[in-house]
Amino acid sequence: MCGFVGFTNQINNANQVVENMMDAIRHRGPDAGGKYVDADIALGHRRLSIIDVSEQGNQPLYSADGQLVLVFNGEIYNYQEIRDELIAKGHCFATNTDSEVLIYGYREYGTALLDKLRGMFAFVIWDKETKTLFGARDFFGIKPLYYAQMNGTFLFGSEIKAFLKHPAFVKELNTAALEEYLTFQYSAMDETFFKGVYKLPPAHYFIYKDGRMDIRRYWDVHFKADETPSLENWVKRISETFHDSVRAHKIADVEVGSFLSSGVDSSYVAAVADVDKTFTVGFGKDEKYNEIGWAKGFSQAIGKKNYSKVIEPEEYWAELKHIQYQMDEPLADPAAIALYFVCQLAAKQVKVVLSGEGADEIFGGYNVYSEPNATAYDKLPRSIRRAVGHAAEHLPAHRGVNFFVRKGKDLEERFIGNAYMFTPEQRKALLKIETDAPDPETITAHYYKRVEGLDDVTRMQYLDLHMWMAGDILLKADKMSMAHSLELRVPFLDKEIMKLAEQIPVRYRVTRDEVTDEHTPYITKYAMRLAAKQDTPQETAKTAAKKKLGFPVPIRVWLKEDAYYNIVKKSFESKESQQFFHTEQLVKLLDDHRDGKADNSRKIWTVFMFLTWYQVYFVEQM
Repeated sequence: MCGFVGFTNQINNANQVVENMMDAIRHRGPDAGGKYVDADIALGHRRLSIIDVSEQGNQPLYSADGQLVLVFNGEIYNYQEIRDELIAKGHCFATNTDSEVLIYGYREYGTALLDKLRGMFAFVIWDKETKTLFGARDFFGIKPLYYAQMNGTFLFGSEIKAFLKHPAFVKELNTAALEEYLTFQYSAMDETFFKGVYKLPPAHYFIYKDGRMDIRRYWDVHFKADETPSLENWVKRISETFHDSVRAHKIADVEVGSFLSSGVDSSYVAAVADVDKTFTVGFGKDEKYNEIGWAKGFSQAIGKKNYSKVIEPEEYWAELKHIQYQMDEPLADPAAIALYFVCQLAAKQVKVVLSGEGADEIFGGYNVYSEPNATAYDKLPRSIRRAVGHAAEHLPAHRGVNFFVRKGKDLEERFIGNAYMFTPEQRKALLKIETDAPDPETITAHYYKRVEGLDDVTRMQYLDLHMWMAGDILLKADKMSMAHSLELRVPFLDKEIMKLAEQIPVRYRVTRDEVTDEHTPYITKYAMRLAAKQDTPQETAKTAAKKKLGFPVPIRVWLKEDAYYNIVKKSFESKESQQFFHTEQLVKLLDDHRDGKADNSRKIWTVFMFLTWYQVYFVEQM
């Protein structure tokens, strides 16, 4: 795992500038650094050595004739297979790294190389002869790739913070991104919080030549249920495909560990991977917020050693600025901070760790996926449900009223992903500034268009695979692990697993347990849970049916305590906050939460994380 930076060379001190940019991402690769600079391009690379830990694996990496120059972040799990194929075609390799297959694969296949890859990656190849840049990002967006065109310079790299070291970079807040963030809790647009800086979308590549940028999609998810196989057959195929993915994800010349919570995803990974060490964090002694006891028991049952840490509130809050700095863009997911600490814990023992991200999006694991057609009310005519829902919108909010409001809306109106913080009306009322941010439905519309005609569960999954997973889940996975020079691998996010999951009927993703009555909630990830149960020790098999918790963080509790209430209130009343918000409304959200009038914790945290990030990048300028 590594990080890279680069820019088209329009300056006299390119060597020093690229060094400064590399220093900004040293945490991504503390083992080695290298650069390539000519009259047209400057490339820099920081390396965390995992495969071929010798100096042969250092980057930039060159083709034998010196024409192609590569900087690469990630792992190609089927590189040996591709390497053998390329050798048979006459290509000569100088290293044993997975990186080199990208150079000769590109030379042999062009952009079609991407169809052959299995792994997580972001990379750029510079062709000295044609003066062309070719860059790509992996299928799911596990690895980041940012770019910007400013003052005649094209900038690109693994983290935005490196761009700030370039003299052509102009730092300006993208207020439209702020408005969208208030709804989604993450940066939901291709243009980031830094105006003019963009994310290359997952499963896309770019070609940059003569000042022109051409971006194209090379892969997508295609759900098409196959109703023929039995449930038992699906369970068998899931097990076989997952075991194969885990084997591929364990390829390394260093020790590999595994994260472990009480959920089925990480437990399945840890049990199948057969690693020696597992890692868990929690809060206090309340089982709602602390899974350490369970994780230790599970680790003992599978014969592994568990390393754990109880995160104290003081240290959680003390790290917030540093964490938002590492994130590049504000993220309001409280679990990101918990992930930061478990990465810190693991990095003391291993260089590579496996994790369970992606299972929910691929196999249908979120509780909200059980919502479509879950009640008799859903069978009423749409016109009646919409009329009732419209009337309910004018009543005081509580759980019963919210049910009718949601059921009165079409899926495209009510579901923008796993988080919905502020409605467009609420965020407009909260903001002092005016922006050109589109309505949330405009952002999600083209994803829904691609799965038009499919069932609601599948459409929700498709949206989450493309937005929530890349914008929240994988952003924090990459940035929090790399902050500790730790490579995080995600066996569920494998092209072969996705190919299988696309075919699984909805009833085997989200279903009702046949032995219970109609009032029992839907069981999510149904077929996958049954597959996991086969590899889970009998005494801990209840994991397969355990309700999903995620990384439970007691934010709602802390915000009622004077110490943390006062920290947030000070931020809400600051001059920085006054630039953007009607601060009296922010304080009311905070006071109502403390007084028990409403659970505003997630909304409060969304605004507070933005202000914390803004303080770091635009006031203190770390």
